[in-house]
Amino acid sequence: MSLFKKIFGTGELSGEDKNQEAHAYLPDQELPVDELFMTNFRKNGGKFIYCDNLGEIHEQFLNVLEENDWFECEALCFEPKLYTLLDENRLLYNKPANPKFILATCEFLVADEGAILFSSNQIKQNKPNELPDNMVIYATTSQLMASKGDCLRNIKKKYDKDYPTNITAIKYFEKAKEEDFLHYGSVAKNLYLLLLEDL
Repeated sequence: MSLFKKIFGTGELSGEDKNQEAHAYLPDQELPVDELFMTNFRKNGGKFIYCDNLGEIHEQFLNVLEENDWFECEALCFEPKLYTLLDENRLLYNKPANPKFILATCEFLVADEGAILFSSNQIKQNKPNELPDNMVIYATTSQLMASKGDCLRNIKKKYDKDYPTNITAIKYFEKAKEEDFLHYGSVAKNLYLLLLEDL
């Protein structure tokens, strides 16, 4: 469509122009939830590691430790089911004074934002800015949800009456080059996601 027609409104929009205008601001609905999450997560600066089985989770966790030289350091972890990963790599996690990273699970993965949703079950009452700058998150493909609304509905179903508190999402995984109002109050984390296929 020509610029003059747009400005002066003369003539009818062609079918193609109407279609482009109608979909200009809508999210791409044709991508499956897993691909949409992966695309948005990487766009936000996250590091994504796909794993087929638990053996690969252990192997990839070791690779993350090697890449960052996090051996013989302190880690923050509030979930006993993850202690084996720390124990087998001889990492200290009992009341760490200066943890290099946090190892945690999450509630859900938010596809349309490429964000990770946490609750008090993973991070207790800590705000994102009170957590270490480095995060290693263990999640499964069954935790993928299309939107935050879906996540909140599923939290309501999952916990019935004993709802977790401190529900928060972390979306930015690298420092913004130019701060704008969308990044105001957000904390960028260096985040590795170990995603286990469980479907």
